[in-house]
Amino acid sequence: MYIPRHYAQEDRGKLFEFMRNNSFGILFSHTGDEPMASHLPFVIDEVGDQGLILGHMAKANRQWRYADGQQVLVVFHGPHAYVSPTWYQEDEVVPTWNYVAVHATGIFKAFEERAGLEESVSRLTDQHESSQPKPWQMDYGTEYSDQMLKRIVGFQIEIIDLKGKWKLNQNHSELRRGRVSEQLKTEGGDANLQVARLIDEDMTE
Repeated sequence: MYIPRHYAQEDRGKLFEFMRNNSFGILFSHTGDEPMASHLPFVIDEVGDQGLILGHMAKANRQWRYADGQQVLVVFHGPHAYVSPTWYQEDEVVPTWNYVAVHATGIFKAFEERAGLEESVSRLTDQHESSQPKPWQMDYGTEYSDQMLKRIVGFQIEIIDLKGKWKLNQNHSELRRGRVSEQLKTEGGDANLQVARLIDEDMTE
């Protein structure tokens, strides 16, 4: 990922927090002949020197066979917003797009062991069911659960490199950035408001 110096986010804590808060990402790998991509939910473990990315996919998805033991890329997207040049209220400006993203490179390792699959499914389920009034849990003692587990493959990705890009108009003056933030708030919408908040936070650091 191309990252000009003023957009680089190197705070490990912020990178992991971002991945956990935006844990539905894209797994990229290569067969040798063609690129492959899968849209998947992930569990992020901040352990060891670099951390782990955990998940599972359909066994019918041939990506895991090619990716096993290979270097892969996982892309995590955050909020993004269009920025009109009119918002700067100055001449000699152009449109742009503000966004936040993290690229995680690592080594992909697949597994099919029952215990590992149960842990993978349980952790991912707990991660997203915890906010429900009556959190759902898989009953692993049924024939149905046996059938479901036979149809998936678990994996872990040992992270070897993390790159974060917080593109929030840092190449402009605080006056211009403030105007962009205010206009995003006026425009409204979840993504615009999140980007405005990130701009405000960045200007106060």
